[in-house]
Amino acid sequence: MKVIALKGALRSGLGKSANKQIRKEGKVPCVVYGKGENIHFSVYQADFKNLVYTPNTYLVQLNIDGAVKLAKVQELQYHPTSEDIVHADFYEVSADSPISIPVPVKVVGNSPGVRAGGKLQLKIKKLNVLALIADLPEYIEVNIDNLQIGKSVKVGEISLDKLQLLDSENNSIVSCIVTRAAKSAAGAAADTDDEEEEEAAE
Repeated sequence: MKVIALKGALRSGLGKSANKQIRKEGKVPCVVYGKGENIHFSVYQADFKNLVYTPNTYLVQLNIDGAVKLAKVQELQYHPTSEDIVHADFYEVSADSPISIPVPVKVVGNSPGVRAGGKLQLKIKKLNVLALIADLPEYIEVNIDNLQIGKSVKVGEISLDKLQLLDSENNSIVSCIVTRAAKSAAGAAADTDDEEEEEAAE
């Protein structure tokens, strides 16, 4: 899994008024915890662009006034109208301890259900996994070569070495649903068959 660097500055003040001032400066109040004492710092709002507004998942190398920590994004809080990030929580991680993190799904293969007129529906864009950092992939491949109309590929059907999937085994990752066009085509075919049978009977 790729790592993105973020540069932060220690926060001298905490509380609502201090946070409000930080946001006025175009920064996001942040905290990193998980190993030792919690560290409060700030990062420029614009620096979150490549980390957050992407379908990918990254680990984060935090540089806080020279102190470097490897972390994952634990929680982000957004403004209800502007959708700006108003607070960010990071969790410090290490190479020798498994971590839980969402990993993007990549659909591969050709579904016979789609070729027959069905529509592919991705229900889970990221799967939650537990693994050592060295074993974390950039994405998890989900093969749809056998996916028929009305069927799904479920979490329980995915088997990965050195990774533990945390989502429920019964959750559908990707489905092939019946479209109106496919229903109409099936109905038209059925009507034609009935007409042919009637003509043969006469």
